[in-house]
Amino acid sequence: MSPVNNDPSNDAAEDRTRPLTRREIRARERFLETQNQEVLPPPVPVHFEPVAVPKPQPAFVPDYAPAAPEATTHAADLHDDGIHGDGNHGEAVRSQEDLQEHPDPAQPEVPLQPVDAVHPIDDTVQPEVEHYDVAHPDDVRHDTLHPDVVEHDAVHSYDVAHDDEFHDLQAHDEGYAHHDPQFDYGVHEEHGAHDLMAAATPAPKVPSKKVRRRRRLVALLLTLTVFVAAVAVGAQFLKPLLGMDKVSDYPGPGTGSVTITVAPGSGPKLVASNLQSQHVIADADSFVAAFTAAGGELSPGDFTFKTEMKNSDAVNVLLGKDSSKIMYFALSAGLRIGESLDAISKGSGIPLSELKALSDSPAQFGVPAQAKNLEGFLAPGEYRFPVGTSAKDILQKLVTATTDELKAQGVTDPAKQYQTITVASIVQAEGGQADYGNVAGAIYNRLKPGNTETNGLIQSDATVTYGLGTKTFHLTDAQKADKGNPYNTYANVGLPVGPIGSPGKTAIDAAAKPTANNYLYWVTINLDTKETKFSSTLAEHLKYVDQYNAWCAANAGRCV
Repeated sequence: MSPVNNDPSNDAAEDRTRPLTRREIRARERFLETQNQEVLPPPVPVHFEPVAVPKPQPAFVPDYAPAAPEATTHAADLHDDGIHGDGNHGEAVRSQEDLQEHPDPAQPEVPLQPVDAVHPIDDTVQPEVEHYDVAHPDDVRHDTLHPDVVEHDAVHSYDVAHDDEFHDLQAHDEGYAHHDPQFDYGVHEEHGAHDLMAAATPAPKVPSKKVRRRRRLVALLLTLTVFVAAVAVGAQFLKPLLGMDKVSDYPGPGTGSVTITVAPGSGPKLVASNLQSQHVIADADSFVAAFTAAGGELSPGDFTFKTEMKNSDAVNVLLGKDSSKIMYFALSAGLRIGESLDAISKGSGIPLSELKALSDSPAQFGVPAQAKNLEGFLAPGEYRFPVGTSAKDILQKLVTATTDELKAQGVTDPAKQYQTITVASIVQAEGGQADYGNVAGAIYNRLKPGNTETNGLIQSDATVTYGLGTKTFHLTDAQKADKGNPYNTYANVGLPVGPIGSPGKTAIDAAAKPTANNYLYWVTINLDTKETKFSSTLAEHLKYVDQYNAWCAANAGRCV
């Protein structure tokens, strides 16, 4: 360990010979500032106007140890070269000498550190000076604003006593060129008070990442909520336009009772529209799809439904599959009264005797007085009635359908109605549907007065067989000559005593409005195709009869 030198004179001599440190220069410079020595900013970045430095007041001058001449010269040169460009620095040198005239032997001299450049300050800003005790240089606090950090005291406050914490501003490397050979100073490029003030503006507090994430999440949730609400509101307006609010089916089973009439020739779409209009089903299209999927065929007749039924239940009513709730039966065109009553009995469960008794009292059903029973007035078709429907109500429904058709064709007189139904029953039995009009015209031609070809005889095999209670295409001469058969049109002039079966709508229409022609004879030569040949003379008719016999010979067992 080296011995400690406690001689103050040696220390003072040594201090005068060594160069000033940066800290010493800084301390000296701040001391001068406390003595109202201000450095004014030059009008241009590289030119400064000289400012007279007033002599420090004794009350504020601490006693320093004698400084080395080089240090004094340096301090003077610093102000001379860096500030007073004209070389007049006498006052600055004298102020340094005055400081050295009253050294305090009890206090060591505070070394001054060199600075890179003297910073001019804005003449509009007066730095705030705080007195400090230079007797303890290690404890000196730089509470006074440094010239180069005006308005930055909150940011660049530092302790000049701690050299390792002192920041060296890089901007000092640019600027003035000092003439002291021991120091190389550069001209400082000033940015002006505006830059300093902008830098001094406190930065706004930046929210933490957690807060920013929370804000983003809240914004996202709000956006999503608005979007969902917009979609919901828009859907309410679009539903009616797109049919999204349309009910396709009712839950069932339904209530009340609605009777729907299915006319002959009606299609599923027409029936479905009628059912929807009566509030039986919810949607016609879905009902048609259900009906088609069931694979059934639509039949004419009256059907009883409930309101707001399921599609499947309504389909079962039309197809007659709901046997637990309805009575169903079908009547073909051309059936005789006995056949019709038997079909009704089987389908409804009503005893045949009850039905026959009602049929034998036709007046209660509104038929013409000539009628002996309901023969010819039980309209063909498929029928469905609710379980428990009475026999009279069922028969009345069938009779009404026939009389309504007569009225629709303009036949309102009861006597005329009875004649039309009788002709229609013969047309239904004798010809094919395509020839109903011509057959009806030929029958009326035979009934005309003055007809010498047939002399008023209709000569229908179907009427003879009806009177015989048989169904055959071959009659004997004796059967044709029997006048005791009231339905024998070979032996009796004019129409038979009554209808011989139940004519359909097409046959009734043909009888009500026959096709005008001059035919007196007709014969069906093909029982499969119902092809019928017409003629005005007996000779021509017999040729067509030969064609019929040839077909029967080729199709054994068919013509019996």
